[in-house]
Amino acid sequence: MSKIDTVCIIDDDPAHVYITKKELKMSGLCETILVYNNGKEAYDRLIDICSNPENLPDLILLDLNMPIWDGWDFLDEFTKIKVEKEILIFIVTSSIDPNDFRRAESYERVSDFIVKPISASKLRVELGKLH
Repeated sequence: MSKIDTVCIIDDDPAHVYITKKELKMSGLCETILVYNNGKEAYDRLIDICSNPENLPDLILLDLNMPIWDGWDFLDEFTKIKVEKEILIFIVTSSIDPNDFRRAESYERVSDFIVKPISASKLRVELGKLH
């Protein structure tokens, strides 16, 4: 599996963000990590950089339960945007609700559904399934 340039973490849980960043840095899996605390903040920032697709993330790790805009709100809006770059979206959540799994499958751009906690090895396995 090749190295990922940019990973975007959209999550309001500081402990999860800290652990995920640490795992990503230690693994050498990516060069750059963007972090946003809710779906609205992420959407606004990613829209700002859409005009320059190479600055967009290669992978988005998206939590579902967040304030302001949750992961579903983000997906509803972000998936409407035409993006020149393929962006993998992994839902990373503590939810084990089968309805969330089914709903995630309804989004064509969602590549995977991972139950927290995430580790670099788990991420490698999931990315490997896609190639």
